[in-house]
Amino acid sequence: MIDPDSSLSKKLSLSTKLAYGAGDMGAGITSTLMVFSLLIFLTNVAGLNPGLAGTVLLIGKISDAINDPIIGILSDRTKSRWGRRHSWMLFGSIPFGLFFCLQWVVPHFSNNTNINQWGLFAYYVAIGILFNLGFTAVNLPYTALTPELTQDYNERTSLNSFRFAFSIGGSILTLILGVVISQQIANPSQQYWIIGLICTVLSMLPIYWCVWGTEERYASQTTESLPLGEQIKIAFTNRPFLYVIGIYLCSWLAFQLTASIIPYFVTSWMKRDSYFEVALIVQIVAIIMLFCWSSLSKRIGKRMVYFMGMSLWIIAQAGLFFLRPGQVVLLYILSAMAGVGVSTAYLIPWSMLPDVIELDELTTGNGEREFSMPLWSCCKKSGWP
Repeated sequence: MIDPDSSLSKKLSLSTKLAYGAGDMGAGITSTLMVFSLLIFLTNVAGLNPGLAGTVLLIGKISDAINDPIIGILSDRTKSRWGRRHSWMLFGSIPFGLFFCLQWVVPHFSNNTNINQWGLFAYYVAIGILFNLGFTAVNLPYTALTPELTQDYNERTSLNSFRFAFSIGGSILTLILGVVISQQIANPSQQYWIIGLICTVLSMLPIYWCVWGTEERYASQTTESLPLGEQIKIAFTNRPFLYVIGIYLCSWLAFQLTASIIPYFVTSWMKRDSYFEVALIVQIVAIIMLFCWSSLSKRIGKRMVYFMGMSLWIIAQAGLFFLRPGQVVLLYILSAMAGVGVSTAYLIPWSMLPDVIELDELTTGNGEREFSMPLWSCCKKSGWP
């Protein structure tokens, strides 16, 4: 449980907020490249059958859902001189970077097309599972730092604003790299390999900034942990917690499905040479609106802000169905509208999460965070963190 020391209610320093925010830059970079590019890379560059390519993504997500609660519980129970969160981030950063980079390699197993297809399938499944394991080892303990840095309601919103500013900033950087490299290099296989290699380096370095720039502040539990079954029961009786999970899951499931299809839509239907520009517009608008929504939420509440943002996003999504080839300006306008809505999906659920967990601790007297954070993380990786 968090130490109820008054220091946790004080304002956080700018350096702490910057360091914490930097910790999500790697997740933003890797998730952006994967959600927009991995499926089309597997089908159009690696040459994998579309059905097998979709299965690669499916198996990766299933493995992710399995390892999330396991690593979450292990993180809660870790005792280390580096801290229970920081130690996972430090040691998980290497496999996180390594297996992300290996996802953009196209190995050759056989001149026999059928054998090579299954060889590619096995390779990308294995790399996908290992990458998700490394991602969880870094990102899940990182997300658990939020309620351990401050108990102040508005400071949590501010903290998450910095977090997603870095996350979206990292994704913008990724998309800019995509635009530049796709214009300079004609070979698609080399394009993705170079982008993947650069993004690997850029993803790992901010993790160390976060570890060295933040301080874990919690008190060791004086009581034994509840049995796993009891923890699950408590979590599923916390209705506000379930609402927040539902909000995040539905929002980002919709986003991931759209983001995976957009590259095909933009290049095949809209006849554009690259899909990176469209994704870039969404992210630039999202980062501009992020701090605007954060400020507005203090006046009208987080729920109203979320409803406003989602309404614009729904309109933008619906508008894509009516686009015709050549309507590029309208495509960019709808992308900007979507970015306004996407920014609320970043900010609001994450700023609400620590509040509903603390509410449960208040009503039950138990540190339900021990299971809530791992359970929440099962829904978190639907595209971007």
